[in-house]
Amino acid sequence: MIGIIDYGMGNLFSVSKALERLNYKYMISGDHNELVKADGLLLPGVGSFKDAMHILNETGLTEYIKMQVSQGKPLLGICLGMQLLFEESEENGLTKGLGLLQGRVVRFRGEDEEGTPYKVPHMGWNELKFHHESPLLSGVEQGYVYFVHSYHVSTQDKDVVLASSEYDVNVPAVVGKGNVFGTQFHPEKSGDLGIEILQNFAKIVEKGRE
Repeated sequence: MIGIIDYGMGNLFSVSKALERLNYKYMISGDHNELVKADGLLLPGVGSFKDAMHILNETGLTEYIKMQVSQGKPLLGICLGMQLLFEESEENGLTKGLGLLQGRVVRFRGEDEEGTPYKVPHMGWNELKFHHESPLLSGVEQGYVYFVHSYHVSTQDKDVVLASSEYDVNVPAVVGKGNVFGTQFHPEKSGDLGIEILQNFAKIVEKGRE
């Protein structure tokens, strides 16, 4: 069973419906005592990095998530949830993240190197380019997925970037290290490709139970 972490800033409905399509059991909760029953955790997120971390810190979910990951429980962050996996964000002042992966979340510049402006947020369908093999991408073919974000991850740890998309800069789109995974795009809104990635995460969770 996957525990969808409810901290008041996630797109819980669409994620839960996607898991229903896969006939995979899930729970939605912000209660540590309930979430501990789950075999894997999913951290969704829409909105401000600073606000999200404030809630996670105040509710004790920050330390709870770190503890569960340290014990080997698979974790998937989606959109803002992926950004929260990293060390810090520049959004609304520097804010520390979960620190499970190395890197900083920064804003799109809004203009290219020639000074030509481009739209922020990065919104709509964009193509994935795969870089490393991962159980999260097993059997998945490169294609288009759906993004909505004004900030992106900047990391020197290139091994953690499983797939990227181009939007003025090289945008980490799928990340993973050990039992920690993330997608900057919304897999639940990205057609069959996105569903395949969610299904692969469910398989990772199932394998962890064995």
